[in-house]
Amino acid sequence: MNTKELKKYFKDHLVPSKLYKIGGSHKNRICLDKTESGWAVYFQDKKEKIGVLNFVDEASACSRMKDELRKLMEQMYGVTWIAAR
Repeated sequence: MNTKELKKYFKDHLVPSKLYKIGGSHKNRICLDKTESGWAVYFQDKKEKIGVLNFVDEASACSRMKDELRKLMEQMYGVTWIAAR
C-alpha cells in the first residue's frame, strides 16, 4: 500500500481527516511523512513529535499508520475495521 491508496482507504472507511495527516505534519494528528532515510509515523502535539516510528519503506509506514488509526477509531468512536493479517 502507498500513501495514495492509504488516503483512499481512509476516505472509504470514513476516517475523519482531522485525525491524520499524510505527507507532512499537523498539530494533534497522527502523521505519516517522508524523511531523508525513509518514512516516519508519529503523533504531532503542537511543536513536538511524539512516538516517532521510522520505516525504510512506504508500505510498512502505511501499514503502521493504518493500524494506529484503526485503534484510534475504535477508542474514540467504537468502530473499527478488521485488521489485515
